[in-house]
Amino acid sequence: MTTVKKDPRVIGSLGRIQKRCRTALLYLIGMTLMFVGGLLTVAIAIVTLFQARRFYAEVMIAPLAQLALWIVGIRFVVHQDQPLPKTQTVFIANHGSTIDIFLLAAMRLPNARFFLSGFLRTRLPPIGLLGYLAGVFWTVPQSFPERRVKIFERAERVLRQTGESVFLSPEGNIGQMGIISPFNKGAFHLATNLAAPIVPIYIAIPREMDPGWSYNFRPGVVDVYIQSPVSTEEWTLDDLDSNRDKMHDYFLELQSRYQDEQ
Repeated sequence: MTTVKKDPRVIGSLGRIQKRCRTALLYLIGMTLMFVGGLLTVAIAIVTLFQARRFYAEVMIAPLAQLALWIVGIRFVVHQDQPLPKTQTVFIANHGSTIDIFLLAAMRLPNARFFLSGFLRTRLPPIGLLGYLAGVFWTVPQSFPERRVKIFERAERVLRQTGESVFLSPEGNIGQMGIISPFNKGAFHLATNLAAPIVPIYIAIPREMDPGWSYNFRPGVVDVYIQSPVSTEEWTLDDLDSNRDKMHDYFLELQSRYQDEQ
């Protein structure tokens, strides 16, 4: 009996094709899900005269994000010692993966708006639509400092008026897998002016399932560690650089701690 040996190159090529097909299929399912969910949310927004932002975010969009994660086989476990604050809070997190966007939306951060990169509105129109309904503050690249200042000034005015919380990632550049980039000042400038506590959130994505900034999601469990609030009542803008750097060092400590636990 003759044994036919399989060419490893053929096997590898088939594996890559299967991976690309899976990624494309999941992307198509995800976009369809968000598009249909977006239309449903728009219908409810019209009925409610676009006056129920928190309902859209926590009751409509959060389940969509949870369903999207479930479809790709991602489960997340939240670790926290105390309930999230019900008063105005600035939530910050490390941000080095596409998973983070869906994960944070699924967590239902109480009465929180989000800062998201403006390129998502054109690259992923369903996310742009849902983001508009959820009251997202759309940002621009660092190369447009004057526009960024105006965006943050507007956000501060809105948050002062509404008393809502807000989430934003302070990483200056798009984080790389397993690396926490230097922090920008925006989140800490906002927290200082609002005198709102900062709640750090560390997202621990196992390296073997981390897609980085691709949509090649792999199944697994993501651990989310919510830290105790950090008071900003005594912070001043004169100490902005120092406070930013201390928070960056704190996240590096969290990374070291939770990587050892994995």
